[in-house]
This record gives sequence, C-alpha cells and structure tokens, in this order.
Amino acid sequence: ESKIYLYDLATQQKNAVTDGWYEASNPSFSSDGKYLLFVSNRDFNPTYSWTEWNHAYTDMSKVYLITLAKATPSPFAPENDVVKETNADDNTAKKDDKKTDKKDEKKAEIPKTVDVKVDLEGINDRTIALPIDAGSYWNVNSVGDNIYYLRRKTGDDGTSLMMFDLKGKKESEIGNDVGYDISADKQKMLISMKGRYAVIDLPKSKIDVKDYLNLSNMKVWVNLKEEWAQIFNEAWRQMRDFFYAPNMHGVDWKAIHDKYAPLLPYVNQRADLTYIIGEMIGELNVGHAYVGGGDKPNPDRIKTGLLGAQLERDASGFYQIKKILKGENWAKSSRSPLTEIGVDVAEGDYIIAVNGKSCKDMNDIYESLLNTADQQVELTVNKSASESGSRKVIVVPIGDEAELYYYNWVQTNIDKVSKATNGKVGYLHIPDMGVEGLNEFVKHFYPQLDKKALIIDDRGNGGGNVSPMIIERLNRELGLMKMSRNTTQTAGRLQMVVGPKVCLIDHYSASDGDLFPYQFKKLGVGKLIGTRTWGGVVGIRGSLPFIDGGTLSKPEFAHYDTEGKNWIIEGHGVDPDIEIENDPAQEYIGNDEQLNKAIEVILEEMKTYPSELAPIPPFPDKSK
Repeated sequence: ESKIYLYDLATQQKNAVTDGWYEASNPSFSSDGKYLLFVSNRDFNPTYSWTEWNHAYTDMSKVYLITLAKATPSPFAPENDVVKETNADDNTAKKDDKKTDKKDEKKAEIPKTVDVKVDLEGINDRTIALPIDAGSYWNVNSVGDNIYYLRRKTGDDGTSLMMFDLKGKKESEIGNDVGYDISADKQKMLISMKGRYAVIDLPKSKIDVKDYLNLSNMKVWVNLKEEWAQIFNEAWRQMRDFFYAPNMHGVDWKAIHDKYAPLLPYVNQRADLTYIIGEMIGELNVGHAYVGGGDKPNPDRIKTGLLGAQLERDASGFYQIKKILKGENWAKSSRSPLTEIGVDVAEGDYIIAVNGKSCKDMNDIYESLLNTADQQVELTVNKSASESGSRKVIVVPIGDEAELYYYNWVQTNIDKVSKATNGKVGYLHIPDMGVEGLNEFVKHFYPQLDKKALIIDDRGNGGGNVSPMIIERLNRELGLMKMSRNTTQTAGRLQMVVGPKVCLIDHYSASDGDLFPYQFKKLGVGKLIGTRTWGGVVGIRGSLPFIDGGTLSKPEFAHYDTEGKNWIIEGHGVDPDIEIENDPAQEYIGNDEQLNKAIEVILEEMKTYPSELAPIPPFPDKSK
C-alpha cells in the first residue's frame, strides 16, 4: 500500500487522501494552499517483451492535484465560451481592470503563511491529473500558477525540468539534466547542471544560465575528531532504528555503543573509524552489515592495457602468445583485442616490440602497456622469435580481462554439457541476481528452450534481487500444447524447458544467490548439487546520508519459512541435496567435479522423465 495522508494536529488523526489502489508519492502543498500536489502511477500502457509473451509496465506516473476545499474550483473546469454583448463603457472598464491587474501582478509576493481549508469528505474524488504525458516524475513544487517538477521518460536521455502553467494550461520544458531547489521565499531557484551550480530568479521560461557559482576556492574547516564521533553515533543510531529485529539479535545495543566509543579518541583517519564501526555492527552477527566510503584519500587507478591473451616470455626475450581468449567483439565489455578485425595474430606467434620498443629491453611487457586501455597500440609480431620478417599491427587493449575469462568459462561449460549429453541438455550460469545476471539468463535460457533438460549454475552468484523473475520461468508447468502450420509442436503459451532441472551451488552463492536455490528446492524444481551456500539473506537498501559521504548498510528485510516457524538461510545457507566439494587443483586444470555430477544426475533423471512432447492429434473433421 502507498497512500498519502493528511495529519490533523488538532485531533491527532491521520486521514487518507488517496485510496491505496495506485502508488502515490512526492506530496507537496501549492503555495496558495488550494491544492495538494503529488505523483501517482495511474497510467497503464504495457510494453510487450521481445523474448516471450509477457509484459512490463513503465512510464506509469503523472502529476496530480487535489482541491483541498470543496469550494475550490478545478483549474481545468470548462469555461463558458458564450460571447456576450458588452457596451463600450464595459470594454473600457475591463481594459482598466487589466492594467490594474498587471500593475498588481508586478508587486505580488508569495505570502509567508496561507490559510488552508481541508474538506475531507469526498477528497479522493477531487483528484485531477495534469494534462501531461505519462512518465516518471518527482520533486514537485508549486509557486503561484506554476508547478515545477522533474521528468524522465523511458528512452529519454537525462532528466528534464518541466513547468506547468495552471493559468495558461500549458506545459514547458525549461531545462535539461537539471536538478533544482526553490528558496523559502519562492523568489529564487538553485539549479545544478553537470556538476555546476547557479542561483537564478524563479524561471518562467527556458533556463539560460549566464553565470555559475564559482566553488573552486570553497574550503570548509572540519574538526575531524568531532565529525568522526558524530558519524560513529549516527551509525549506531541508524542500526538501532532500522535493523530488522527490534531485539537486536539479543545484543544489548547500548552496551555495545559504550564498548566501542572509548576507541574514538584513537581514531586518526577515516579507515580507523570504518574499522571501529565495522567491529561494532559485527556484534549483530548478520550478513549485509557493511560500512565504507567517507572522506579519505582516493588515489587514481591507472589501468594496464591487456590483450586478452596469456603471454609467456621466451628465452629470446620476446613474448610468445600461448593462448588467445575468445570474445564477443560486437560488445565493448567482452571484446578480445587480438581477435578483432584486421589484427592478424595467432596462438604461437611472438610479440617482438610494443610501440617500437623491443621486448628484449623490457623488465616486463606490461610496463609498456601501462595506461593504454582503449588506446591504440602498435605491436610488432612474428611467427618466430626473431625481428627478421616481423610485421606491425594496431591493437586496442582492454582494461580488464575478467569478462573474457568469464565468457570463455561459460562457453566451455556449455560445450562440455552438450557433448556429454549428445546435445540434449542445456547449461546456463547466473553470475548475480542483478542486471548482468538477468542478461546472462535471458541470453542462454531462451536459445535453449528446445533442450530436454537444463543445468542451472548458481555458483559464485553475487546476489541482487531478480531471483523471483528467474525462478518463475524455471517453475512453469505445462498447461497445454501449441502448434501452427509447417512447424513442430511447442509447450504451452509461455516459454519453458519441460524436462528435469538441477542447480549447482557453492559457498560463494550469496544473498539472492542464496534465496534462489532455496526456492528451487522448496518448489521442487530440482536437486541442488555442490556445497552449502553463503547464508546471508537479510536484505538492504541504500545508505542514509553521512556528513562525509560515507555509507552504512542496515539489514532491514528478513525471510522466514511459509509456516511462520523459522527464520531461514541467514547464518547457515542452503544445503545441497548432493554434496560435492571441488578440488581446487583439479578445477584449475578444467576438471569440474560438481558439473560432472550434475551431468550424471540429469542424465539419470531423463531416463524416467517423458522425453518427448505430446504429439499433434488428428486434425478436426467438421464436414460431418
């Protein structure tokens, strides 16, 4: 439920002004006290998925207003457009009135206080939407007849500062990539644009900033000892007030404060403070209790250019390319430099020089690749360890090879499973339960819908929050079959792998990577194979602010079983059905015993599982 309430100070009662059917947020009063403004998700325009017959809803919100008093007319009420005859004196009088209005308008000031009359009866029925496009809106403020708000629409770049003129009934975009705040007297606006700030008169048209605030010499004297003490106390209070268990896991939280507070006089840098806070919150014995950041030195990290290859120094002093990692060269994050178009090198070739400097004169080849990530580099290469007959190629090194190693590992596992099962079993790995993990699932799940069974690898899963989306697709049940002319039969109307499934887990399956195998097992999707998972599922959200920009994660959302008897997973993890511990040395050389067991189990389960989808029945004969 997401309602907006008005609180009556006289009666100490809160009164709902929205009905809870639609999410509502960002409330504010108009400057004249006539309206309550807010944002609400009330527009329904589904987007259909390209991967399956499913939907998603975005751009659901608009800015709304409620007339607080029954007598307040709607700013969008129909106007009487019947032309009435008037005499010349009337016209003259009206012209004089307009002059007076304009004169008064220049002198008009926003009152510091206004009387607000609220009629609660029927207040929800007095809700009106501004006539604007649906999108994502926030930071709604009203000054006179103008309403200011920020908007982002799906597909748009950046944020737009919008103004709606209630008098003229017109919306205008007055700024791009702008954050704003309005002064208390409603005369000025502070805006931020691309890291720069300006104070301007309250705008009524397109913002055109001439002068930005010069903050280059702004310095603040800080008493670090006092600041560190405040941060320590604030961290203690935030954990006290937001930790999911009011009993603080049985810990005397005041005593814990007093236990660690005497260490504060000995803090001499932010890292010391972070350590002390970390020890303090560690007394709660819970996962996701993190502290970090803050005002401390942040040295520049200079990346070394990498070639997506394993190099070995030859006795000649040159470097031989022992292995070239495969890549997806259409994707920036997983391109392999030595396999790109125009770079004609192969495993076994030698690198003779880098940017004209002989490898013989280097302590290490990576010295010559320092700070060359995403920059052009000239390599002198040869089929033999010799300068004679060498040639030059241009490559663009990458700054991180992790994506390449991950891509090659996944492809190796897919090939291994396919060969061991005669192409009947699919394999996919989910690295986390965020955007990357969801992308990996989508990339590998839908192309393998024709497989008879599926191995899902949850090992090393870094957590996130998308496990419900993935488990729903893996847990679908066959309700009907489907066919069309000149095609084979398919399962139902939703994409699914009908055959048996198993899931691989290990002690690095963490957070939502814990919750995924728990659901996999609880819902009977299949067996878990590997080792017990990490065991940290009390969830977190963003940090509340600290004065020096530091962060604190407060475990706020806990999970318990469907019977309401036990807290689950936290501090223990999820146990496998079949426990297999990988030997690190064997795993390093490519012998993955956990994956081997998964293949063995899935092949055995396929023997007793219907191997074929139901055939197409005889077509109806309606001639009779």
